[in-house]
Amino acid sequence: MLPSDHVVDDIASCRAAFRVAVDAAADGALVTFGIPAVRPETGYGYIRKGEPLPGSKGCWHIDRFVEKPDTATAETYVASGDYAWNSGMFVLPARTLLAEVERLQPELLRCCNEALRQATRDLDFLRLSRPSFVAAPSISIDYAVMEHTDKGVVIAAEMGWSDVGSWSALWDISDKDADGNALVGDVLVQDSHNCYVRGDGNLVAAIGVDDLVIVATDDVVLVVPRDRAQEVKQIVATVEQAGRTEHYVHSQVFRPWGWYRSIQDGPRFQVKEIVVAPGHKLSQQMHHHRAEHWIIVSGTAKVTRGGEDFFVTENQSTYIPHATTHCLENPGKIPLRMIEVQSGPYLGEDDIVRFEDVYGRVTVAAK
Repeated sequence: MLPSDHVVDDIASCRAAFRVAVDAAADGALVTFGIPAVRPETGYGYIRKGEPLPGSKGCWHIDRFVEKPDTATAETYVASGDYAWNSGMFVLPARTLLAEVERLQPELLRCCNEALRQATRDLDFLRLSRPSFVAAPSISIDYAVMEHTDKGVVIAAEMGWSDVGSWSALWDISDKDADGNALVGDVLVQDSHNCYVRGDGNLVAAIGVDDLVIVATDDVVLVVPRDRAQEVKQIVATVEQAGRTEHYVHSQVFRPWGWYRSIQDGPRFQVKEIVVAPGHKLSQQMHHHRAEHWIIVSGTAKVTRGGEDFFVTENQSTYIPHATTHCLENPGKIPLRMIEVQSGPYLGEDDIVRFEDVYGRVTVAAK
């Protein structure tokens, strides 16, 4: 079990560690990987090694897990040599893991089994039963199993690992210029050193700054000292408490038929870029509160509006009045790209009444 956002540079050492892990797991051990702590990192959890596992070089019983420490505590961990960073990577015999979950967290296993038993297929997705899954206790594998089992072991794995858990960690692994700056996107820097600067849209310029993280997306700009990059989570919590949406709503939203991106919004209007994949179509729907103008940038659109069907091609446009049943389809071989201008007193995504939908998202039955 491997997290998706980790980086491993030393592939040969990684493979060697996994061979040791597989052998230990074959004997019934629940194996995790400990990265030798080379600096007092406060952004990682730690594992204290216990007695060596007999017959397995570089593998120890787990003495205990430790939460992310303060700097002074982390320094003592590094100095002792008994602690490793908790990588969050595991090799686990499925049968042994399920038996330990059943013994230690029976309610968790019951909810998971129920969520799987009531799962449904949706295109190429397996949708777990939401009520059963939500009812499952929210708990990590460390808390649920590894801190309580007597089968847990840890392997010392020097493999050039980073969990890229912060912007400063991303700076660590990035290519840098002669002044130590890692630059991504449309970026200009002058008299600046050891910075991570990323621009996902407009030009980002930095002058006379050192040791900063500067990230500019199309909806948020972040500026933080590299040594405080872990504090971004506090800003995210503040954004959530303020009732804002930037922490979970992305400007580009993917759908089964393609995607859309919000370009601009203001009082009573919103502009979106919409891309519909070849052969796909949106639901037959209507809106109570908004009208829409569609401008085709490339490709061909088949439009259903009220009781009529017609085609709109590149550089042409059409208008969808409010309270009018409509449908958009891409009958062609290339992506359909268009600009949608919405106008009206309410533009929320919940002002969609679906009548027919190939993806099963029908709001009301068609009459």
